[in-house]
Amino acid sequence: MSGIGGITLKGMEALPVEVEVEITQGMFSVSIVGMADTAVKESRERVRAALRSLGRNLRGRISVNLAPADIPKEGALLDLPIALGMLKATGDLTNCPRALYMGELALDGRLRRVRGAVPAAFLAKKLNIPLYVPSENSEEVALVKGVEAYCADSLAELVEMLSGVEKPRPVIPAYIPETLPNVDSDFEDIKGQLIARRAAEIAAAGHHNLLLVGSPGSGKTLIARSIAGILPPLTDDELVETLLVRSTLGMETKPTRERPFRIVHFTASTVSVCGGGNNLRPGEVSLAHRGVLFLDEYTEFRRDLTESLRAPIEDGFITVSRATGTVTYPSRVLLILAANPCACGYYGDPTTKCTCSATDLERYKRKLSGPIMDRIDLKIEVPRLTPEELLSFDNRGKKPESSAVIRERVIKARKIQQERWKEFNLTCNAELPEKLVKRYLTLSDENRKFLADMAEKFNLSGRGLSRVLKVSRTIADLAGEEEILKKHLAEALMYRQNK
Repeated sequence: MSGIGGITLKGMEALPVEVEVEITQGMFSVSIVGMADTAVKESRERVRAALRSLGRNLRGRISVNLAPADIPKEGALLDLPIALGMLKATGDLTNCPRALYMGELALDGRLRRVRGAVPAAFLAKKLNIPLYVPSENSEEVALVKGVEAYCADSLAELVEMLSGVEKPRPVIPAYIPETLPNVDSDFEDIKGQLIARRAAEIAAAGHHNLLLVGSPGSGKTLIARSIAGILPPLTDDELVETLLVRSTLGMETKPTRERPFRIVHFTASTVSVCGGGNNLRPGEVSLAHRGVLFLDEYTEFRRDLTESLRAPIEDGFITVSRATGTVTYPSRVLLILAANPCACGYYGDPTTKCTCSATDLERYKRKLSGPIMDRIDLKIEVPRLTPEELLSFDNRGKKPESSAVIRERVIKARKIQQERWKEFNLTCNAELPEKLVKRYLTLSDENRKFLADMAEKFNLSGRGLSRVLKVSRTIADLAGEEEILKKHLAEALMYRQNK
């Protein structure tokens, strides 16, 4: 009997699996036990063909045990350790060091890319043992610092490495430089819309949720897409978090510090956005972690989907529970919503008359209110410019600021926040819990009275009042002010009430 180290995934966590192989006399058969799903059980055919390509024909009754037996095993991650276990049980592989092995086998013995290489790298680092992965997974493993990892193109190459015939191919750690994000939309291409531009800068600086309301063609989508170009680069810790989510799904992990930008269509299902399914996969809200989740045409989304976003937006994580288990995924996103002002889209438009009745307007207004709207920090009207106004913006006047210029201010404000909140393991003002808001976002007596009067006038909830304070702190950080002043509060209140 022989034991080889493998892994299985539970959410974003890699769990160690010991692959035990026993071969006895009798008619040929292969049985795999240990709560293996269909993909794992089908590995016996892939492994058998891959070993045949090496000239090894299996005989006898083969039993494969995946321990611990009470943890579900899924996917093709265990093809490689099962093959190595069979080779060791037959005596064809005498030296197999303690390590973690993962990879899917082709019928000709090639190693194919698998998902979960980043969680596996962290597990190997934690256990202080090497990790062997397919060459196609080497780029993402190289992004994990401090792990000893090796790669191979095929089962034959790996066997030669373990036997000492060939030298192991180490995975070289990758360095990820801070470069400007590669986006198509730039703020210098946006004509006018000074208030919306300012709100977008504040949203990016403090990671505050943003609602853009305007007629079709007013530039809502362009503004939302341009925000990707002013976000600060991912820190090392944030990069790891985003890598874990993408690797769990088997998505390509690029060596870049660009923040995720995910656009969700209103026909998307709740499972695709929040996560779930048979294998408890992460959804769009987790893929947008530490980045932007953009919901265009927000009022067209189903109510059950928007309501399911309330908790992850507030808490920064989402717990997915199904009959097969429960997993928790991160969901610290900058939520951007875009919506028309009414059903026909032209309420308040200077050139096109609105055709909605009073009843239609009231019904539509209710879609832009409620609990989800209470979690939006900045609510901005984006007016549609007339053709004369669009043509009046030319190169003879002052050219709008580019995304690169705005991004420098955003990065400076973020660094101030990271330094201020580092002892609480927070990165931006929007993440502040209520107890820290009360303790650290203090106001002078005059400013406190002003905010109290405005809160009563605008009927702000406790959550709304807390969000005004957070936005005010971000505005002060952008201005380089140590204290929250009355002008900062007034601007934050303006964005809160502008609908």
